[in-house]
Amino acid sequence: MSLKALATSPLSGITVLVVVFAFLLRFYTKFDTAEVISVNPQKFRLFSGEELALFNGSDQGLPILLGILGSVFDVTKGNSHYGSGGGYNHFAGRDASRAFVSGNFTGDGLTDSLRGLSSIEVKSIVEWRDFYHKSYKYVGKLVGRYYDSQGNPTKYLKGVETKAARGAQLLEKQKIEEAKQPSCNSRWSQDEGGEVWCDIGYPRLVQRPLEIALTGKMSKRCACFEDSQLDQPGLEVYEGCERRATKCKL
Repeated sequence: MSLKALATSPLSGITVLVVVFAFLLRFYTKFDTAEVISVNPQKFRLFSGEELALFNGSDQGLPILLGILGSVFDVTKGNSHYGSGGGYNHFAGRDASRAFVSGNFTGDGLTDSLRGLSSIEVKSIVEWRDFYHKSYKYVGKLVGRYYDSQGNPTKYLKGVETKAARGAQLLEKQKIEEAKQPSCNSRWSQDEGGEVWCDIGYPRLVQRPLEIALTGKMSKRCACFEDSQLDQPGLEVYEGCERRATKCKL
């Protein structure tokens, strides 16, 4: 077909229109996205999981977004960390709330489910969300576990925040209780190993009763007890250490 015939052909006009429309659609999508998440900080967007996945740092023309507890943040200024090849890229384009405390950055570990986590772990994730609010731009909400299709908090999110608040209360209570009984001094060196000692009193291992509620596990700490307190139940002498020793090797 000659150039003259091509120029006057109805099909050529349709082809040009399709190409122009596709270009404008892509341009509008990127511009609209940038406008929503960058120009108007008071306006937030609701993301589906599929939409959020587009902002994983693989497209240089799009911002890098990260979700935590359903809140979505623009972390583009941390491109060296969150961009393709960055150490935190596994967080980009998804809500991987659990991984912030589990350290599991593969497969099932990259999930927003907090099932089975302790109150102190949930508290830590809420604190991570607060960090992103302070350090990065909040741009919207992820529809799903934490927000419904209207952007309202779900019962799951309210439960998470209640559990985190309970963890904070228990942690504060533990600090107050343990402050009543001074902790041992301690040190460790590669040559000599570990050592605990008391300036006043004798080192004893004691249970931390609130630890079960905080971490889901039982643990002990070293505290210093004076003579008049040594008959209290639950005090454990360090293995290999004399009952009246003020210093014990670990």
